[in-house]
Amino acid sequence: MDTWTFGWTVALIGMGGTMLVLWILSLLILLLKKLFPQNAQPAERS
Repeated sequence: MDTWTFGWTVALIGMGGTMLVLWILSLLILLLKKLFPQNAQPAERS
């Protein structure tokens, strides 16, 4: 494998891995939002 092929392979694997991790994080955030929904109205203090 020459240096150009190795460089492109590492770059594509790095970008693909980054997109995969971001996708997994977005799914985790979506799951947490469904498990712990945010209240629309703030609680009233007396």
